[in-house]
Amino acid sequence: MYLPILQVQSEELPACAIVCGDPRRAAAIAEKLMDAKELAFAREYRTFVGEYDGVKLAVVSHGVGSPGAAVCFEELIKGGVKTLIRVGTAGSYSAEHPAGSLIVSTAAVRAEGLTSQLVPSGFPAVADSDVTSALYESALAGGGVVQKGITVTLDAFFSGVVDIPHKQYKAAGALAVEMEIAALYIVATIRGARAGAIVAIDGFADADLAAEYDPHTDAVSNAVEREIDAALGAMAKLARA
Repeated sequence: MYLPILQVQSEELPACAIVCGDPRRAAAIAEKLMDAKELAFAREYRTFVGEYDGVKLAVVSHGVGSPGAAVCFEELIKGGVKTLIRVGTAGSYSAEHPAGSLIVSTAAVRAEGLTSQLVPSGFPAVADSDVTSALYESALAGGGVVQKGITVTLDAFFSGVVDIPHKQYKAAGALAVEMEIAALYIVATIRGARAGAIVAIDGFADADLAAEYDPHTDAVSNAVEREIDAALGAMAKLARA
């Protein structure tokens, strides 16, 4: 089956895929694979396949924001992918999770617009428990600050004239905010796949903690490396279970 958005044949895709926003990050992850091969680079969607620790997997970039990312997730699942792990970045709500920390998302607040067109308003966006456990254990083994909990998915990156209720999300126990996880969890759930996500903290979303945003520090780079290794390790474990 030809997947027209990703521009790959489904027969080329394995059952496991790591997804990320940045096409350059997809290439960096692919460098950790054995016999890595680039299948396609169409719009923001860059697809690699290779092998890690004896497990065949794909690495695919999905761009920024839920609608475009959901297109990627839909086609991957249509192409036979059964397990997806997102690696990305997020803004923290807590001083306990500064830049360089890792958060494993157990569920996502649906504060974006896409998923309301896919499922009813009260339907939860929840990670697969086995994927979450494997990610958390793998991340802990890599050291550094690691936490698991609820994340928030938004459409807006920059603030406008309408206040985003970050304080309410924080008070309710959310740990961080990003732009695609809710879409991943909803698409995976309704299409019969399993999914999880891990994010590297690259700044603070809490206005009381916010400083000048700089996602290009050594602390963030190191965290991204750790989350990539955690995702690869978790995927290998899940594929052999």
